[in-house]
Amino acid sequence: MKPLKRIFIAIDLPREAINEIKRIQKLIEKQRLFAGKFTEPENLHLTLKFLGEISDEKIEEVKNRLKEIKIDKFNAELGEVGVFSRSFVKIIWIKLNKKVFGLQKSVDEALEGLFEKEERFMSHITIARVKNTVDKKKLFEYLESINPPKISFKVEKFYLKESELTSEGPVYEDVGEYKLV
Repeated sequence: MKPLKRIFIAIDLPREAINEIKRIQKLIEKQRLFAGKFTEPENLHLTLKFLGEISDEKIEEVKNRLKEIKIDKFNAELGEVGVFSRSFVKIIWIKLNKKVFGLQKSVDEALEGLFEKEERFMSHITIARVKNTVDKKKLFEYLESINPPKISFKVEKFYLKESELTSEGPVYEDVGEYKLV
């Protein structure tokens, strides 16, 4: 039996957005308010849908269905910095504006019957993974004080990606590219 592959669908970020996120990561790191790991610049992306570990056959079906998506290119913009849960901090993220929701909904519709729909999609880019916090209150106050410049960029395509987990962290490889109209 062939091994399963860990697959997700994502938007890559342009250099300008990555540079801004790196700047924000450095600001947060200087505060020393948590122990954890910052996302490497080459791994920064927005996940539209995580598909999990699937077979090559299912990957081919996904590729064929994603080709059918016809959605207009759109502008995305970096938004606020935050966390999912104030009681159990595991991820620090930066939001992308709501225009991403239309593309995510189209992905969900294209994969209907193959995968469950996303119940709680939140347009976010993981910028750090937190093991533990030094001072939660100060961390929240600091994250809320960060006001990223409104960096806007055109989303013209999205990707099907394979994620291989290694001891150094995940390694992503594009296995499909889909242009927006």
